[in-house]
Amino acid sequence: MRRSQFLSRFGGVSCALAGGLAVALMAGPGSAAKAAPGAATSVPFLAHQAVYDLSLRKARGNSVNNARGRILYSFTGSSCEGYTTDFRQVSELESGESKTTMSDLRSTSWEDADGKSYRFKIETRMNDSAPAAVDGIAERSGHTITVKLKQPKQKTFTLDEGTVFPTEQVKRIIAAAKEGKSVLELVVYDGSDDGEKVYNTLTVIGQPIPGDRKPAQPDASSSSDALKSMTRWPVTVSYYDRAAKSETGEQTPVYAMSFELYENGVSRALVLDYNDFVIAGAMGKIDAKDTKACK
Repeated sequence: MRRSQFLSRFGGVSCALAGGLAVALMAGPGSAAKAAPGAATSVPFLAHQAVYDLSLRKARGNSVNNARGRILYSFTGSSCEGYTTDFRQVSELESGESKTTMSDLRSTSWEDADGKSYRFKIETRMNDSAPAAVDGIAERSGHTITVKLKQPKQKTFTLDEGTVFPTEQVKRIIAAAKEGKSVLELVVYDGSDDGEKVYNTLTVIGQPIPGDRKPAQPDASSSSDALKSMTRWPVTVSYYDRAAKSETGEQTPVYAMSFELYENGVSRALVLDYNDFVIAGAMGKIDAKDTKACK
């Protein structure tokens, strides 16, 4: 793969990652999160800010010699005012060509509690290049989802009515886990890449891990009062380009994420598989936030 192709794909996947990592929703004390359509139960989520330290776990071929970085993830909101996610990922990659690439991704999004409206802004910068921006809104009305993009170009298009946004995706994963399901397929739109990308996702859910079982590799979650009693599940979500076609009928995921997902929406032990290389994300810090109860 040429270096330009590699950087282009890494930037696009990083944008998708911002949506995919939206795994923190919240219902404040005394309130309940509204269940997404099709969800079996409502789930109380935790508003919080978390920091994940990134490191290279595995490289396939000579694509990357080393990688390091940090993710700052923040979630605020409630079931009455909607949920806001702020995400920043700064990464430094050393490639097989002995060159270093700095990637700075910033994303903010808002989704209402019923998964009917989703606003997003994403900005990606590679080294000293001008930032690439995506800005738009997606709204569900009846059997139609309409997306209106402002950037990178003005465009309006529609999505299949079964498509879900990131927060609803997570609600359904947790609901499926509580129902004892091991596989979940969803079509997801998160505004990533050029704002027109839609993903088929396959989620594999492992057996529940009780709250009194400490992680094999302790991190900030191990000492968090908000997480000590929470059940969690090992989860792997693979993202496939819905527009891509395969001659053999089999498709390789654009990327995959593995993590342990707590029932209150927090995730730990991230593993981000970009195909050419795999990055681990260890939770270095987590701070729970207060949220006003809905009136």
